[in-house]
Amino acid sequence: MSSIQLITGSTLGGAEYVADHLNDLFQEMGIDTSIHNQPNLQEIPTEGTWLIVTSTHGAGDYPDNIQPFIAQLQQTPPNTKALNYMVIAIGDSSYDTFCGAGLHCHELLEEIGATALSECLTIDVLRHPVPEEAVEDWFEDHKDLF
Repeated sequence: MSSIQLITGSTLGGAEYVADHLNDLFQEMGIDTSIHNQPNLQEIPTEGTWLIVTSTHGAGDYPDNIQPFIAQLQQTPPNTKALNYMVIAIGDSSYDTFCGAGLHCHELLEEIGATALSECLTIDVLRHPVPEEAVEDWFEDHKDLF
């Protein structure tokens, strides 16, 4: 089984904490993972499973650390026939661009031919001030997909 690529888009570290927590959960299951906090498309296999955890910043924008990666996907989409993905979007529902980056990422990956294993998970920090807790429930419901 191939490893899971945990790709983060984070401004203040929240998405990285969620990815670290998921990494621990996968390790407990004996699943290999790689965490990409400064993702570069050339360094990430385009097969297996990507799990992207991103916050939304500003007016629905991606955090700075993931913007070049998203631009690479848009400008020169790789062959994603053998790629599965899931997206976890972290946002604040008091903004009208709630989880905009994660929702866009989910659609983008589908457009370039990758296969979604689930709907985009949106985590509202107003309801879940500790996003890791919401992710744990989601993980329990989805771990059979990994």
